[in-house]
Amino acid sequence: MKRSFIKFIMAIVLVTIAFNSFGQEFGWRGPGRTGIYNETGLLKTWPAAGPALIWEAEGIGMGYSSATVTNVAVYITGVRGDKDVLTAFTQDGKKKWDVEYGTMSKVNSYPESRCTPTVLKDKIFVISGSGELSCISTSGKLIWNIDYFTKYKCTVPRFGVSESPLVVDNKVIVTTGGPVAAMVAFNAENGKVVWETPSLNEGMQYVNPLLVEQNGKKVIVTNIPTWIIGVNAADGKLIWKFNFGSVNADGKGGKNYIHTPIYKDGFVFSANGYGQTSAKIKVNTDGSEPTLVWKNPDINPHVGGMVLIGNYLYSSTHDNNNMGRYICVDWNTGKTMWITLWNNKGSIAAAEGLLYIFEEKGGNVVLVRPNSEKFDVISSFKFPKGEGPHWSHPVIDKGRLFLRHGDYMAVYNIKAK
Repeated sequence: MKRSFIKFIMAIVLVTIAFNSFGQEFGWRGPGRTGIYNETGLLKTWPAAGPALIWEAEGIGMGYSSATVTNVAVYITGVRGDKDVLTAFTQDGKKKWDVEYGTMSKVNSYPESRCTPTVLKDKIFVISGSGELSCISTSGKLIWNIDYFTKYKCTVPRFGVSESPLVVDNKVIVTTGGPVAAMVAFNAENGKVVWETPSLNEGMQYVNPLLVEQNGKKVIVTNIPTWIIGVNAADGKLIWKFNFGSVNADGKGGKNYIHTPIYKDGFVFSANGYGQTSAKIKVNTDGSEPTLVWKNPDINPHVGGMVLIGNYLYSSTHDNNNMGRYICVDWNTGKTMWITLWNNKGSIAAAEGLLYIFEEKGGNVVLVRPNSEKFDVISSFKFPKGEGPHWSHPVIDKGRLFLRHGDYMAVYNIKAK
C-alpha cells in the first residue's frame, strides 16, 4: 500500500513538472486546454439542492469567460462601462484588486468579456474585446500592453475578439489573421515581437489555440476561416494546414469556429456549430498534408466545448440558437453513439471520470456519468443568480466547482468528506 501511494504521488509530481515546462500553468479549460481537470476525491453525487456554497462574488463585470484559479488566487474578466476589467480574489473570496486592461468589443452582439486569463508564474495575460494584449502582474500592475489589432490591421470578426492567449516557452501567442500575419508571438517579459507567421490572407476566428507536442516538436493548432493549421511554436513557421472548409462544403451555416480542437496520438478533432460538419484528421510534423480520418455532421457544439473520455467524445449539438442536445461519438470510428435532449445545450468539462455540464438557458448544473449507451444523469441543481446566457465553462480546482453567470460568480464545495 505504501509503495503504491508513493508511486501515485511521484506520478502526480512528474505530470505537474512536465506540464509546467510545456506551456502555461493556468488558464482556459484547465491542463492542456482539454477541459479535463486533474482532481481526485470529489463527490460522486450531489444533494438535491446542489453542493454547498463556499463563497460568491457579484459585480465582477458582465462576461462569458471562465475563472482562472491558481495556487494563490482566482482571476476573472468582465466588462464595466466600456472597459474590460480583470479582478483578482483570494482563495476564500476576498477581493484583492481589479484593473482595466482595454476597451470592450464594439460589436452589437454579445460584446461582454470572453477572455479567460492565462497565468504563468507572476504574470497574467489577457486580451480585450478590441484586440489589446496586456501583461499584468499578480499584484495588479500593468507591465505592458500592445494594440495588436491595429498593428496587424486585423478585421473585426462578427462577434468581436474572443481569444484567451496561449503562453509557451516565455512567448505569448495570439491569432491575428489579416494581411500582415496569421499568428504572432510576443515576448512575455516585454511584449516585443518574437516571430510572425506569414499571412494566409484570412481573418481571425474565436478559437483559443491548442498547444500539442508531437515527435519532440511543440505545435500550435487552431482554426482560421478555411483551414485548421499547425504552427511551429519555436519559430512561427507553418508546418501543415488542412482545408476544413472542404469538409463543410456539404453543410450549411456560417463559418464561426469557436472550440479549441482536441488532440490525441497524432490526430486532431475539430467541431463547431452553425450546421457545420466535424472532422478528425491525421497530422504529421514533417510538413506533409494532413489526411481526413472521418467526419460527422451530428457533433456540432455551439459554445460549450467538448471532452474526450477514453475512446468517446462528449459534447452537444447546435440545433439552433435556442436549442441543442447532448451527444456521444466514438473517437476511433466517428460513429454517433447517442443524441439526447436534456433541457438544453451547455458547456462541458470533466474531472475524476465524471462530466460537469452548465446548461446555457436555464442554468441547470448537471453531474453526468460518461456512458457510451446513454446520457446518464447522476445529480443536478439550478444556478441561482446572474443574467444573460450561461456560456461560461465550469472550472474545477482543489475540490471546488467555479461557475459564472453574467457579473456573478459562485464557488461550490464538491470535495468528498
